[in-house]
Amino acid sequence: MAQLWGGRFTKETDQLVYNFNASISFDKRFYEQDIRGSIAHVTMLEKQGILTGEEKDQIIEGLEGIRRDVENKTLEITEEYEDIHSFVEANLIDRIGDAGKKLHTGRSRNDQVALDMKLYTRDEIINLDGLLREMLEVLLKLMEENTETYMPGFTHLQKAQPITLAHHMGAYFEMFKRDHQRMQDIYKRMNLCPLGSGALAGTTYPLDREYTAQLLGFDGPTLNSMDSVSDRDYLIELLSAMSTIMMHLSRFSEEVIIWNTNEYKFVEIDDAYSTGSSIMPQKKNPDIAELVRGKTGRVYGALTSLLTTMKGIPLAYNKDMQEDKELVFDAIDTTKGCLALFTGMLKTIRFNNARMEESAKHGFTNATDAADYLVNHGVPFRDAHGIVGRLVLYCIEKKIALDDMSLEEFQAISPVFEEDIYDAISMKTCVEMRNTIGAPGKNAMEAVIREERQYLKEQPAL
Repeated sequence: MAQLWGGRFTKETDQLVYNFNASISFDKRFYEQDIRGSIAHVTMLEKQGILTGEEKDQIIEGLEGIRRDVENKTLEITEEYEDIHSFVEANLIDRIGDAGKKLHTGRSRNDQVALDMKLYTRDEIINLDGLLREMLEVLLKLMEENTETYMPGFTHLQKAQPITLAHHMGAYFEMFKRDHQRMQDIYKRMNLCPLGSGALAGTTYPLDREYTAQLLGFDGPTLNSMDSVSDRDYLIELLSAMSTIMMHLSRFSEEVIIWNTNEYKFVEIDDAYSTGSSIMPQKKNPDIAELVRGKTGRVYGALTSLLTTMKGIPLAYNKDMQEDKELVFDAIDTTKGCLALFTGMLKTIRFNNARMEESAKHGFTNATDAADYLVNHGVPFRDAHGIVGRLVLYCIEKKIALDDMSLEEFQAISPVFEEDIYDAISMKTCVEMRNTIGAPGKNAMEAVIREERQYLKEQPAL
């Protein structure tokens, strides 16, 4: 058992207790962050005169050697070590001797693990930020290509009003843009360095925490050592943000699944993102979209679990907090995987433009525009609403669309209708007349696209 404590104990830890307590099986994934933090720590210790220059150089050379050997797989992180910190320190001492025993000077595992988790999370937020930007680029391209691709808009899964595919994709652009902004917001708020907080009350060594923070790319050191070692708010914020990303992906997946059905036939998912049936040779299933939808609950579960873990913990550090890692690691892996797969599916998906436009024409999506026509000809809206309701009922009985009615049929229900009713309820007019940012026609949508393109241009990558 390789561990960083034991001097005051008179016998070995029970193996079951050791296994239960150990975290090496999952915290080994941030070996790089642990080494990066240790290099910054010893660099600061040498600057402060706590270590000699020779000791610092020996330690850094040893640490970089460990990192290289882990990366090229000549050194294996095994479960004989309690955690990643004991793995690094034990191997360092094996390699450079007594100088390695000075690595932990002025540091506790509490502030060390707080640092490692922050560095790891920060790295993963950068990865998530990049995936969200890629999603936004794909959505923006779809918007640019489909400002005149007509389709029905829905409420209650009922055809409501005609829209463009660009408008529909723009709604998801807004969702993922907010997700992108949340990543940047979390990064900014969490970017303070906990190292130097010690176990909870700092240390008597003359550390330069500002310098350590600077070396590691933080905006500065944390201001309260007790909070520093027991803060998991940034993980809860990240889990909450990822839950929202997954909720958006799940909504989008649901629509792709519906649009892919034989009843809709709005889209065809590329073969690379579909699967077949073991018994029914004709089947082509939207399994990627279904799995994304299903994995959403997994990320929600991680958020709920961590909130539950943290709700009863007194200050400062408690072992319960070790439970954050597996939850967060799995949620990050799940969210990244779903973003990458869904973006790939969206890049290759084919939209059936003719089918979507035909669907919009046969669902009375222009009924509101017929009512607006009457209002514009002096009919009170409530009366216009009733008149068009009678028109729809008539069309249902005749099994025709509003566009198929003759002028005589229109006028039989209301003499206000004239020949220009056909232009008023045409697909193009129905969309173009709503030429506002809220419900854009082609010109307004192009203005929105320019604004969204500017957003992506102005937002630097993390």
